[in-house]
Amino acid sequence: MRCEKCGAWFGEAAAPTPVLCHKCDDHHYDRAFALGIYEKGLAASILELKRSPAIASRLRKLVAASRDLIPVTDVIVPVPLSKERRLDRGFNQAEVIALKVGDAIGVPVDAHSVQRHLPTHIHRVGMDDKARELSVRNVFSVKRPGLIAGKRVLLVDDVFTSGATVSNCAKALKKNGASEVNVFTLARAVMRTF
Repeated sequence: MRCEKCGAWFGEAAAPTPVLCHKCDDHHYDRAFALGIYEKGLAASILELKRSPAIASRLRKLVAASRDLIPVTDVIVPVPLSKERRLDRGFNQAEVIALKVGDAIGVPVDAHSVQRHLPTHIHRVGMDDKARELSVRNVFSVKRPGLIAGKRVLLVDDVFTSGATVSNCAKALKKNGASEVNVFTLARAVMRTF
């Protein structure tokens, strides 16, 4: 069972009606989904993707198999890195994923319309949801709103943890006219209940 909006995983039992966790009520995206839970082999593949811009064959197959789950989309936008982090890493892993998703569903990727105009602290496992939210508030802007206005956007990132990053990015997209923003990630962190 998963939250209908953010995809938070509650367990194996099925629900007779849609379930909402309500922790995502204030998030600005329409719906988020992930290929799996951030654990074991999936977590290891994602960590490797942060070091090398090549997606493991297992992940490429999962992305290709997920095309029927992706809502109708006009443009794919990867969550941008700050200029400093991109220079340090040499690539944006969200853009690498977005290109594979774009190939799978035949939709163009726009990696230039949204920018992260302020560097943010690297999210650490120990950060609580409030700290994550504060670290990404108002850091995204849309440079080319004409390419976003009226579009159904698929926002792509590697891991959905608290939802703060994708929510703030979706907020900027909607402020600039995106008609819908859905989120696709490779993995979803298990929601903490404490």
